[in-house]
Amino acid sequence: MTASTEPKRDDAGQLESGPDTVQPVVSQTDGAAGNLKEGLEGLLLAATLGAVDKVEIGTASLYGFQTDNGFHGQQYSWLGSVLPLGTVLGLIPVSYLIQRMPVGKFLATASLLWSILTIIYAPCRSWSGFMALRFWMGFLEAAITPTITYIIVAFYKKEEQAPRNAIVFAYISSIFNGFFAFVVGKIPGSAPLFKWQYLYIITGSINIAYSLFLFFILPDGPMNARFLTPEERYHATQRLASNRTGIANRVWKWDQVLEAFLDVKVWLVFLFNIVINIPNGGLVTFGSIIIGDLGFSALNASLLTMPFGVVATGGAWFFSYIASRWHNRRTLVACIALLLPILGTALVYAIPRTNQAGQLVGVYFMYFYWPPYVIGISLPQANTAGQTKKAVTYCLVTIGYAVGNLVGPQTFRADQAPKYTAGVVAMLISYCICMAILLTYWVVATWENRRKDRMYGKPEAVHEGTLEGFEDVTDKHQQNFRYTT
Repeated sequence: MTASTEPKRDDAGQLESGPDTVQPVVSQTDGAAGNLKEGLEGLLLAATLGAVDKVEIGTASLYGFQTDNGFHGQQYSWLGSVLPLGTVLGLIPVSYLIQRMPVGKFLATASLLWSILTIIYAPCRSWSGFMALRFWMGFLEAAITPTITYIIVAFYKKEEQAPRNAIVFAYISSIFNGFFAFVVGKIPGSAPLFKWQYLYIITGSINIAYSLFLFFILPDGPMNARFLTPEERYHATQRLASNRTGIANRVWKWDQVLEAFLDVKVWLVFLFNIVINIPNGGLVTFGSIIIGDLGFSALNASLLTMPFGVVATGGAWFFSYIASRWHNRRTLVACIALLLPILGTALVYAIPRTNQAGQLVGVYFMYFYWPPYVIGISLPQANTAGQTKKAVTYCLVTIGYAVGNLVGPQTFRADQAPKYTAGVVAMLISYCICMAILLTYWVVATWENRRKDRMYGKPEAVHEGTLEGFEDVTDKHQQNFRYTT
């Protein structure tokens, strides 16, 4: 093994790029890669537990959340929409802070504050109070996806990112939520609180404990990961050179901001996240209610929501695995996966409501929208280089996510219950538009790759630890950078 002077590190312990950065050449170690898989994925349950708090508004409705608080008209739909509105506004400070704070601590703090707000749901009894809580939860959620994305990019190679996304952003929140709702359903009616209040107290308390654990354990990058040995930390950083996306650099570069806003691929991913999250916003808010409206009791309906997570998570793992193995076919795999929620939505639209089994199959198939979303997240991760450009891109992706989730609940009209025709049609149209966006992304990325091939020839391999893989240079200005399609 050939070694050189210790690379320069910033105050968070991560390697910096710059003129003094040395060019060590080391071989990749399987031990470092293996320990990353074992040590990091369990820590990122923050995404799952945070999602439990967010989606349980639907299961709370099974236990009288709407009637106990006197909601009427579109008030419940607005509770679904105000959270992503808070996310959009929260991204203003997040886009600035994420490049200047340790991302692990940033994520844990946002998760802790989010969990405290969850418990406050229990004593709240007014629509305006719930609107305020949902807004501030959304404001804090603005930090979740960008920080987790930063951590994934800091630890994993391009080909590893899609499967890691499937694990980190697993839809098992519905499984947890269904279980908690079932437990709460066993509480006798003589209890001093409403059942939905116990639901928020239980999940909020669990999340507070886990957030405190995250604060002390979650790393910002390989160089301060406690589950790696010093040598493994070094190798874990060097193995990322082939990504060509750079490493920690806390200097804000306005030229990279401009490049992000002029990049067609960034806007395609932004649009994709809007459209794919219109169904997400609707299903998160109304999925449990749709099941309950089929004639099931609250207790049985809470159990029947658990397969939401099984379908979405299993599908995400399966299609992400294929995307990681089938080189440069991520957009194609996502398009194939989109055929399943299209089928499910068509079944829900066409099958009579009296056919419970057929409706359940259709609803469950609708949750296959999650695999394309997870694969879509991996596209900007793999195809964006330059630290400031990454910060801007990830925030735009999250804005798209928020806008889609804001629109989604509004497509479900209270006067159309229990069929919610407008919501179902909106989902069907959204899936078709997503396919068109993904195919356009493939055309643009393929054209740019061929243009670079004509200008510079085929890309040269980047060896582990070489300077080129660590420089804070955008993808556009790297001759050897080729886009993952």
